[in-house]
Amino acid sequence: MSGNERISRLLKELMQRPGNDQCADCGMPDPSWGSCSLGVFICVQCSGIHRNIPEIGMKVKSLSLSRWEDQEVEFMTENGNKLMKHKYEATVPVYYYRPTHKDCQVLREQWIRAKYERKEFTEEMRKWTYEEGTRDGMLMKRGRDNGQFLSRRFVLSENEGTLKYYIKFDAKEPKAVIKVDSINAAFQPEKIGNPNGLQITYLKDYSTRNIFLYHESGKEIVDWFNSIRAVQLNRLKVAFPVASDTELMPKLTRNFLKEGYMEKTGPRDAFAKGEAFLGHRDQGYSAQPGLPAGTHCNGAWQHGITIVTPERSFLFTCETETEQKDWLKHFNDVINIQMSPQEYSMEAQFRRKY
Repeated sequence: MSGNERISRLLKELMQRPGNDQCADCGMPDPSWGSCSLGVFICVQCSGIHRNIPEIGMKVKSLSLSRWEDQEVEFMTENGNKLMKHKYEATVPVYYYRPTHKDCQVLREQWIRAKYERKEFTEEMRKWTYEEGTRDGMLMKRGRDNGQFLSRRFVLSENEGTLKYYIKFDAKEPKAVIKVDSINAAFQPEKIGNPNGLQITYLKDYSTRNIFLYHESGKEIVDWFNSIRAVQLNRLKVAFPVASDTELMPKLTRNFLKEGYMEKTGPRDAFAKGEAFLGHRDQGYSAQPGLPAGTHCNGAWQHGITIVTPERSFLFTCETETEQKDWLKHFNDVINIQMSPQEYSMEAQFRRKY
């Protein structure tokens, strides 16, 4: 057996060890690259991020295309994903968002830099910037009328439970005061047109509003994101002192399950703002394929969905059967989740309004 064949066999055996069969950073199955400086197996997307970090990127190799030295394989054998996770992720705060392979570049890059470049999670009792209870800085915000991005001052306060923004840095009164408890923050780079684009969704007067932001620094915008999550978790712990972190974590910022287009059909008097509350099926909510008999479709899309709520039904149509099934899956995923006390309150507010 040649040296190359022997090394290739050893690498394949290493890949079978627990933890090595997924990317050490994003969890992508079957990683095809390895970091000889860290001793971890990573996917091709994360390998590109590693190569851009001088401290760790000099020795990133393809498992199948690169030439490996014996000492490099030995180093990978001595370390591996499981051991290195214990080292570099030892103290990751529970609220810190751990990206997956489905997340955008800025989240994955800052996760990798936080772990290996800044070594944020290797020191015990470290004080993270996300846990200061307040954050004050300038972010680029998209104007509602003209779509232009302008610099605005944002202030996050755990004590007040608010996120405020000001038109000018020295302005005395905020332009808006947003309750942190109502915020959902999700990265939307394509939608916003910037790789660091962050969408803040919140409730005001029982209607959904959106703010579109970015910062030129990937670290800064991800720090804002995790600071919001930290504040939300701390406030939830106060509101629900007996609840565990596992129970509270799903209430923090979440990625949008699905975003796209459906045509609305049926009565025209519903939800001028285009909103509907989805509660638990035990409260009378359901999502079903098809439309009631005799329903007239407004357009060419024929694949119907009926959403039933305690107050009324909402009728939609999708362009394809595939889209219909995908929307129904996500609707029913939400409807199967038990509601929190906050969501029961929100449901009551929606029903009073509409």
